[in-house]
Amino acid sequence: MTGGHRVGHLRECTAVPPVAFHRAAPEAGGAPSSAPAVPETQPAPVWEQRFRAPLVTFPRWARDAPHRLVYASNESGSWQLHAWDRSDGAPRRVTDVPIGIREGTITPDGRGVVWFDDRTGDERGQWVVEPFEGGERRLLADGVPDAWASGLAIGDGLTVLGTGQEDGFAIHVAVGDAPATEVHRHAEPVAVAGLSRDGHLLCYEHAEHGDAVHMALRVIDAGTFETAGELWDGEGLGLVAAGWSRAPGDQRLAIGHEREGRTRPGIWDLSTGERTDLHVDLPGEVWVADWWPDATALLVVHEHDGRSELFRLGLDEALERIPHDTGTISGARVRPDGQVWYRISSGARAPSVARAGGEVVLRAEGTPAPGGSPYRSWEFTNAEGRRIHGFVATPPGSGPFPLFMDVHGGPTWAYTDTYMPAVQAWVDHGFAVAMVNYRGSTGYGREFRDLLLGNPGFPEVEDVHAGLDALIADGTADPSRCVIGGGSWGGYITLLSIGLHSDRWAAAAAAVPVADYPVAFEDEAPGLKAYDRTLFGGTPEELPALYAERSPLTYIDDVRTPVLILAGDNDTRCPIRQVLNYVERLEALGREHELYRFDAGHGSMVVDEQIRQMRAELAFVRARVPTGAGASQ
Repeated sequence: MTGGHRVGHLRECTAVPPVAFHRAAPEAGGAPSSAPAVPETQPAPVWEQRFRAPLVTFPRWARDAPHRLVYASNESGSWQLHAWDRSDGAPRRVTDVPIGIREGTITPDGRGVVWFDDRTGDERGQWVVEPFEGGERRLLADGVPDAWASGLAIGDGLTVLGTGQEDGFAIHVAVGDAPATEVHRHAEPVAVAGLSRDGHLLCYEHAEHGDAVHMALRVIDAGTFETAGELWDGEGLGLVAAGWSRAPGDQRLAIGHEREGRTRPGIWDLSTGERTDLHVDLPGEVWVADWWPDATALLVVHEHDGRSELFRLGLDEALERIPHDTGTISGARVRPDGQVWYRISSGARAPSVARAGGEVVLRAEGTPAPGGSPYRSWEFTNAEGRRIHGFVATPPGSGPFPLFMDVHGGPTWAYTDTYMPAVQAWVDHGFAVAMVNYRGSTGYGREFRDLLLGNPGFPEVEDVHAGLDALIADGTADPSRCVIGGGSWGGYITLLSIGLHSDRWAAAAAAVPVADYPVAFEDEAPGLKAYDRTLFGGTPEELPALYAERSPLTYIDDVRTPVLILAGDNDTRCPIRQVLNYVERLEALGREHELYRFDAGHGSMVVDEQIRQMRAELAFVRARVPTGAGASQ
């Protein structure tokens, strides 16, 4: 968003729609394991080449110097920030963070590269800035405590930082080089969303009404900190701040709302207080990506059944599709000259950053990623009679295949038609891979997403098992060779599934999971505490029976499935103590299991560590599930 940078506190895997809090599995760092390395003289298998292939994120450019870009790339062997002046130089690597870093931004004047400095993967730290050309880095603003990040906005001589701590959430404002002052605090989540083009107005999203799933908006005067506007659509309806107009003097804010059941764009004019919802005749969700520079139109992303389309949406509601390949858009903006840039990929094709017309405008150095098996769109009916959608990727030949049921994190997230080396690694080894967008997933409307409120865990398990039944029935899956796995919330559903239905799975792999829910709640980040209070309807102290009923540890006596568990020592989304409680109980019961620990947080941004973890999963599963596929593929 214009003038803003948000950091999620969710349990998930990749880029997510602008939902305030969930469990995502962003990539962090890692320590070596005992898994054997591939000798340098032996060509790396294709699955490993996909992990090692250099990629770039969608770039951010400076408002007043758009030739200066900041983006992340894994070309050095871990995700690090790079700076590139397109007018006169080659890209420069800015960071060398041991655990890796995937997100950063740039100051409006283009003179500084900014990122959140988290050295351990626990996601607590400070915002820092370094000159664009290189040099001494420093704190972006003095006087701000170490904390979880809850948004950032940088204007002309004004810096606004959001923080989350155990005692609540706060907004800090720094004028020039002066130390920051705390201007707002609340026990419920507050997230900085962005400054208006002139820097006079600041918008933040908040859950001060007690609902961390359906956020409200507040705009304050950035000089006096007095409230300039409030927007809340009422119980069960969320709002997202999508970006201020880029036209000088314009005080209009683009928003996303849920009044029509699916996310739709709107305009909130703070100069008059008037709100206008824009009607779009499209079947899926519509998110605002950016404004056109002249403020006559919005760039919007239409998401339907796991694939994306870009449109120019005039403020008169005229809709014009922007041509691009089929797949998923994971970043898009309009350049000052009106040119649209976007990042796109599909299951079979690695991401590229291109401009309208398809010309690639940003790429990393190195050998491009090998292609993969395309995804086919897939749907089935669950026990309630609801349509459930997802994707399937299969190896060559006809089934039935051994199946890897890949359960996504979140839960407020979804699998889309996007490039995932881990999916292709399973396909290379002879597995069909199924990706179910269970109840609670995003992209299918507000009602579908909110079906988990007060009822988490069981619906997702039911939908995953209904998907398994559908694939067995249509001949895709061999019922004797089915494996379940996933990361974060997907790891939680994996452990819950093998406790409730252990007879269905020949093996399981749960990465950074929720395993002992009451203890996870005690140790997790404050944003996730707020999310879980909304998800369950209260705390473990208030709802002990529900938390126990939906905790995998409760069903551990019934686990017969061999399970591999991967856990980060510094994880504050799915903390290590509750994982170890589960593992210690498996040991006491004599259940077949392995534990893989790594020295980071909620995942890995180090390529070698990603490969070690993938190799560990493949070795664990293939030792227990025959496939007939060669290990060197």
